[in-house]
Amino acid sequence: MNLIRVALSALLILFFLAALWRLIRVPLRIALGLVCNTLLGFLALWLVNLAAPVTGFSLGLNLLNALIIGILGLPGFLFLILIQWVI
Repeated sequence: MNLIRVALSALLILFFLAALWRLIRVPLRIALGLVCNTLLGFLALWLVNLAAPVTGFSLGLNLLNALIIGILGLPGFLFLILIQWVI
């Protein structure tokens, strides 16, 4: 009787873990994609600042700028350049 109770408990736990995984899979994928894009935004900002002595143009290397580039991509990068140029 004890073995059956342990087996049923294990199956119930596996069922709940599978259901939980199905619930968080898509939001987790979106969050990881945003983190990856933000890291690429930091890389792009770092490269722009690395070329600043040659071009005379630099952008702030901060989380807000990296998030703008991470969310919007190339249009976000161009938006930051336009804002820097206007200001």
